[in-house]
Amino acid sequence: MLHPLGEIVQVAYVVNDVVEGARRWAERFGAGPFFVRHHIPMHDSTHRGRPAPFDHTNACGQWGSIMVELIQDHGTGPSVVRDMYAPGEEGLHHVACFVDDLDAAVAGYVALGYEVAGTGNAYGLTRVCYIDTIAERGHLTELYVPTGRLRDFYAMVAEAAQGWDGSDPVRLRE
Repeated sequence: MLHPLGEIVQVAYVVNDVVEGARRWAERFGAGPFFVRHHIPMHDSTHRGRPAPFDHTNACGQWGSIMVELIQDHGTGPSVVRDMYAPGEEGLHHVACFVDDLDAAVAGYVALGYEVAGTGNAYGLTRVCYIDTIAERGHLTELYVPTGRLRDFYAMVAEAAQGWDGSDPVRLRE
């Protein structure tokens, strides 16, 4: 059983260009390889309780025992990215946590006084929720249930890193 408020499985950073960011992370920190997904379909997305599109591209790679996600925001309106960074700024954005029950975990954070910053449904298959933990932790906290498809993705990224020689650090994934 997972901790009711989540177990950290990923750390995410906002970057201006995910391909360049992934190359930089691979060269400087040995993270990778990174798998890029352009314009991830985020269904039913909200920001601070109101409908809001969340158009972004990401690159996911392994850095030791944890996944690193690099996020490039394509939107111009309010979003969980713009809550922390203006266009052109980069930095730590969130940690992601697996939870057994998304609704219960969200309720647990809300009961502790945190607000829901945003929600969505990636690919129409994975519900996600961003909790505003910025004041206390300096970043958001993303929550989702580790479905089979999601666990398979995490495993694929981790397996690609095993014995990786640094070549082909950026790979397209649809």
